[in-house]
Amino acid sequence: MSKSTPFAKEDVMEAYLDSLLHGPEDPSEVTARTAKLLESASLDIAKESESETAPAPAPASQEPVIDEAALAESQLVATPPPDKIVPVQELLDEQFQALFFEVAGLTLAVPLITLGGIHRIEKVGPLIGKPKWFKGVMLHREQKLNVVDTALWVMPEKYDQKLAEALNYQYLIMLGDSPWGLASDKLVNTITLRENEVKWRESKGKRPWLAGMVKNKMCALVDVHHLISMLNKGLGSNDNVSGNRSQVNE
Repeated sequence: MSKSTPFAKEDVMEAYLDSLLHGPEDPSEVTARTAKLLESASLDIAKESESETAPAPAPASQEPVIDEAALAESQLVATPPPDKIVPVQELLDEQFQALFFEVAGLTLAVPLITLGGIHRIEKVGPLIGKPKWFKGVMLHREQKLNVVDTALWVMPEKYDQKLAEALNYQYLIMLGDSPWGLASDKLVNTITLRENEVKWRESKGKRPWLAGMVKNKMCALVDVHHLISMLNKGLGSNDNVSGNRSQVNE
């Protein structure tokens, strides 16, 4: 049975992403280096699987997963203090690589220099007293990773029972050097982009986590550092960044 998603047509998705960029409140190829990262990551994941006792062997057709070791070459940019965050556009070269992934039919992308790694989602332990979008904590190599229900966080206005049942979170996209990770249904690819291929966010109103829209991919480009700052404060995607200051990551 196919899963229904809130975005059935490209024009619908484009309109939705454009509305995020310009809300009513505010008037190609994969490189050889990327292929090497993906190949290295697949080997690392295979080794991890062999060392585990419960899981069955991964099928040969499974999509590659990039872990922290494989991302060493991507020169991760450390997360700056909350009062010194600059737009991700200022950190990127004219040409940069980004990881594309899907959440409930919506495609998101994060620049590789702000990507902390990717893990398979395993057992997630819920915590009491946290926002609804906080799925809980996942243990990975003795690290506690905060798992975000990405669909609920990014598009709460479209989140209903039908959408929740259609979700199939498999991967955790780690944000920078923080403990935060976005739950993802599917990895798409790592693609080289040029600055002029992005419709950059122009205003400073709501949604500082949204850097812009990749024009030809119908995809939202995430400003990871601003997103981390919002998650640390317990803010949702549509919340005012100067409002709620309650810390979630304690």
